[in-house]
Amino acid sequence: MKRYFTILSLFFASVLTVSAQLANPVHWDIQLLTSDSIVTVSARATVDKGWHVYGTDVPDGGPSSTTVSFDLLEGAVPIGGLEASEGNLILHYEEAFEMQLPYYENSVTFRQKLLITAPEYHITGYLRFMACNDESCTPPKTEEFNFIGKGTPARAESVTSKASEKSDYSDNSDNSAPSDLSRSALWAPVITELNALSEGGTTGDSSSGAHSWWYIFIAGFLGGLVALVTPCVWPMIPMTVSFFLKRTKDRRKAIADAFTYGFSIIIIYVLLGVAVTSVFGAQKLNDLSTNALFNIIFFLLLVIFALSFFGAFELTLPGSWTTKLDEKADKTTGFLSIAFMAFTLCLVSFSCTAPIVGTLLVEAATSGSWLHPLIGMTGFALALALPFSLFALFPSWLQSMPKSGNWLNQVKVVLGFLELALSLKFLSVADLAYGWGIMPRETFLALWIVIFALMGFYLLGKIRLPHDEGDDSKISVTALMLALVSLSFAVYLVPGLWGAPCKAVAAFSPPLSTQDFSLYDNTVEPDFRDYDLAMAASRQTGKPVLIDFSGYGCVNCRKMEASVWTDSEVKRLIEDHFILVSLMVDDKTDLPRTMEVEENGHTVKLRTVGDKWSYLQRHKFGSNSQPQYIIVNADGQPLAPSRAYNEDIQAYKDFLRQCIQ
Repeated sequence: MKRYFTILSLFFASVLTVSAQLANPVHWDIQLLTSDSIVTVSARATVDKGWHVYGTDVPDGGPSSTTVSFDLLEGAVPIGGLEASEGNLILHYEEAFEMQLPYYENSVTFRQKLLITAPEYHITGYLRFMACNDESCTPPKTEEFNFIGKGTPARAESVTSKASEKSDYSDNSDNSAPSDLSRSALWAPVITELNALSEGGTTGDSSSGAHSWWYIFIAGFLGGLVALVTPCVWPMIPMTVSFFLKRTKDRRKAIADAFTYGFSIIIIYVLLGVAVTSVFGAQKLNDLSTNALFNIIFFLLLVIFALSFFGAFELTLPGSWTTKLDEKADKTTGFLSIAFMAFTLCLVSFSCTAPIVGTLLVEAATSGSWLHPLIGMTGFALALALPFSLFALFPSWLQSMPKSGNWLNQVKVVLGFLELALSLKFLSVADLAYGWGIMPRETFLALWIVIFALMGFYLLGKIRLPHDEGDDSKISVTALMLALVSLSFAVYLVPGLWGAPCKAVAAFSPPLSTQDFSLYDNTVEPDFRDYDLAMAASRQTGKPVLIDFSGYGCVNCRKMEASVWTDSEVKRLIEDHFILVSLMVDDKTDLPRTMEVEENGHTVKLRTVGDKWSYLQRHKFGSNSQPQYIIVNADGQPLAPSRAYNEDIQAYKDFLRQCIQ
């Protein structure tokens, strides 16, 4: 056991080391250099060995260039663009991007000159950069700077002359000036009008919050049932129940102890859910759903769990932990003794339950609600604790329990295949949010086809793993039926490689728009992905605008697109009578310039495209959930109640028709 734990510790240590390098392989020292009427933002980058940071002139379609952006620029104007010096520029053809790219290793200094135009200046901004090594790349990251000082303003003619040199500096006032949003009538709040149309609520699935709670609870409960039939838990049921029945001659007390044992299990896992909520916090949960590093770490974590279920190694905790808990249980009495026994079960079953609990917590933590981890763990613990109490009530049932055997190991392997399939969802979410393009829809589906086909062959006994036992020539009826389901599901996914919607997996797979080749033409594509451009088109055509507040990590958004928008009549209504604009609230693309807006008495910075559309949804329409569908006229006024997630196709048609003149 110690050997397994040592191997596991080293493995996790290596994973965490790689993750740390991925998070911060470039270290910055940013200073402000002054000379007469010119100041220079000097940013020296020290790059970890094996990594490189890209230059300022990367071709389109490649990784992110190193750029500078300003949140606040008072008393100074940029001169020219960002320049690199004191570094060895390397031009190298990278097969991953299929182009020659400029980058720097070891160290490089980037400089941005600014001309002083007032006696006092305030310069706030950030560098945006991306780094890669031979195996992976970081997501685009930022490094902030803030300088306040006094200087000698340049003469007026010098300011005019120098400012004309800033051709490389993008100052798109239409998209980034902080005052533009507050002045634009198209961004003015219409919450009161929308509520009046909706009679105080949002149409569609008005109880989506409660529905999602039930979904998380049921998912947790099913996860607990699965955990019961793993090799670490199943054999413990008769042993534990028999212990309670034999430790006392009073049957009522034995039953009470068994219920206390089950209740202790529930408390332990609920506290785990509370801990996750406390660590992440309510606000961070939604941000984590599309955070690249978070999704990549959990992609790797689920792959590790899958490998452990396949038998590559065993996830175990130190034996001393369970020994100490056993000693505590022997020395104490009453509730504490039973609680220590329950905690011992949680530790002993760690190798089987950790992947299930980890997957559930990841799904709950990225769902955007602080209650979800708590609700999910309640469902999981209830299912796990229920048999101990029921068998104590009806001990005769113990005789009918299936005996332990190779079927328990098959359960673990099947879970390993499912963990592997689910891990791809997290990689896909990060890929979509940051636009890397490494996981298009057909790649995702091809991997799932292979995974579920292999699972089917395993259940049929055609694939054997080192820790499998038993007679290879015979399979159970249950295994045969599960193999049929798995292989049929793999066949079902095959037409998706050519563009079939595959509605059953629409919530997990990337959208159809990411597919390179598609024979399916019944999809609905947005006319615009920019609100202001869509409103301009509305003024020209006279068509109302259908606003689709969506997200790359939004499961229900993908369901709506696959089940409702693929209806031929819905597609015709949208294309013939509306300007469709899809606004991704988790789009990580940087704005040309950071925007500052006032919200609830605080100054909020909008740095990404997703930030901007999320602010529009909150500020103008008073909502922050996706999907949300709102129809407005050319003046930005709502024409009908908004609509949330609801797969009722006829209701969606009625929603559209009420705004057609």
